Amino acid sequence: MKVKFGFSWTTYVQELSYLVIFELLLYSYVRMLFRDDRLKARLAEVASHDALTKALNYSAYETEVKYLFKNSRDNNLSFSMVMFDIDHFKRVNDTYGHLAGDRVLQHTVDVVQTILNANDSSVKLYRTGGEEFNVLFPNYDLRGTQIIVEEIFTALNHLKVSFDNKEIEISVSMGVSQISNKDVTPNDFYKRVDNNLYYSKKHGRIQITTI
Repeated sequence: MKVKFGFSWTTYVQELSYLVIFELLLYSYVRMLFRDDRLKARLAEVASHDALTKALNYSAYETEVKYLFKNSRDNNLSFSMVMFDIDHFKRVNDTYGHLAGDRVLQHTVDVVQTILNANDSSVKLYRTGGEEFNVLFPNYDLRGTQIIVEEIFTALNHLKVSFDNKEIEISVSMGVSQISNKDVTPNDFYKRVDNNLYYSKKHGRIQITTI
């Protein structure tokens, strides 16, 4: 039996089989690449985010602050940073347990992230210590930063977090600063913000220090 173009039926079936096999292999390869991309994206997310709160982690902070610091210096751009921590957080853990402490951290991040999303998605929150957080404000001077900072400060202070039928009230202390010509490295900038936070904590907590 002959089919069109002079191919035998056996040859036609063979060629069709090869085509089907090739398409299946191609489909499998494309799926593998897609899975690989998703896996890479997932691994990147895990590497850059805090497992408990889902905020960006210290490793991500280090990478970003170096980039923003250099970009700011090279292009004469504004760049501000906020550091805050939860007052008497150890007391929360000691009184209510570490699970309660975890819930406080998660709720704190949720509140701050909601405010940042509503204001400017380029402003990022990082968990840089146990109860310590940094927020990086690219292209922001102190005046612009202060508007968002005060919104965060107001939302977090005297915030009540529900856990195990209890209400845990929290407060925060903050340090704020803008990049200076005296800053030689990102760590110089970090230290000044950290000193401002320390001043807030040393002088009664529940306050913002901007120098």
